[in-house]
Amino acid sequence: MKMKPLFPRTAVLIIAALSLSACVTTPPEPEAPAIAVRTASQMLAAVHKAAQGSDDRELDVQPLRDPEVEDLRATAGKAMASGNPAAAAAALDQALGIVADDPAVLQERAEVALAQGDFDRAEQFAARATGLGSAVGPLCRRHWETVRQVRGHRRELAAAPLKRPNQAQLDEQAARLAALDRAIGEAGQQFDACTVPGINRM
Repeated sequence: MKMKPLFPRTAVLIIAALSLSACVTTPPEPEAPAIAVRTASQMLAAVHKAAQGSDDRELDVQPLRDPEVEDLRATAGKAMASGNPAAAAAALDQALGIVADDPAVLQERAEVALAQGDFDRAEQFAARATGLGSAVGPLCRRHWETVRQVRGHRRELAAAPLKRPNQAQLDEQAARLAALDRAIGEAGQQFDACTVPGINRM
């Protein structure tokens, strides 16, 4: 009498298929392409350069300040020079507790926030200063260049390629980029308005 095989042929095929499928791994999700974004130090350098201007006749009025505030500003400057923005932020926060509406102190605090990578607060401090200080001059340019740099950074992030986007996501990204372009353009116009011809003192 002929013996039947212990495992039918179909069962053997199923086991073989399962074994092969166990060896197949799911391909990893594609990594998002690297994007080039400006660094905090590059943004800060652009703000400092913006203050220089090209006309040495330009007026730059500096109001008298509380000596304690000046000491705290000096402390913040030394802290930044030594690479300690946290200490600089603490000193300027203390100064703002004394003179909350000083546009120069607000701008310095904005620049410290830039150095810390706290871009939202940097824009908030600079934007607040624009309504309190002079509408022209080096400090005005620093305010608006800070705002422009932060908005430009946001645009760089928003322009990053999407992974497997659908049309709705692409439309949303395009709308966001258009809004950021308008905001950057507005900051640029305000920046340009900060510079007026200097007085000829001949």
